[in-house]
Amino acid sequence: QVRLVESGGGLVQPGGSLRLSCVASGSIVGVTTRGWYRQAPGKERELVATIISGGSTNYADSVKGRFTMSRDNAKNTVYLQMNSLKPEDTAIYYCNIQNTYRSYWGQGTQVTVSS
Repeated sequence: QVRLVESGGGLVQPGGSLRLSCVASGSIVGVTTRGWYRQAPGKERELVATIISGGSTNYADSVKGRFTMSRDNAKNTVYLQMNSLKPEDTAIYYCNIQNTYRSYWGQGTQVTVSS
């Protein structure tokens, strides 16, 4: 059974940094897309960053220049490095991995940016 487990969230002051990790237990065959999403209270879940075929990354305009997504295939892990955090980044962050057959989601990790 495949599970995705996010970690690294927490409380940080504006301007601070956090590094989120998402570890996939079990092998996911035929991955097409890896992504990070977030959902703030009262808002729709939004795409934050993706790694598409070939390793290219895409970012939401709101996080460009501040967030960096990466992966370590040998460790079945994806990362989201978040710098220069703002209060509006406060949300639950979810890891998503899509393969040929379905999407896999983690349970999320809370990121709170507040002074």
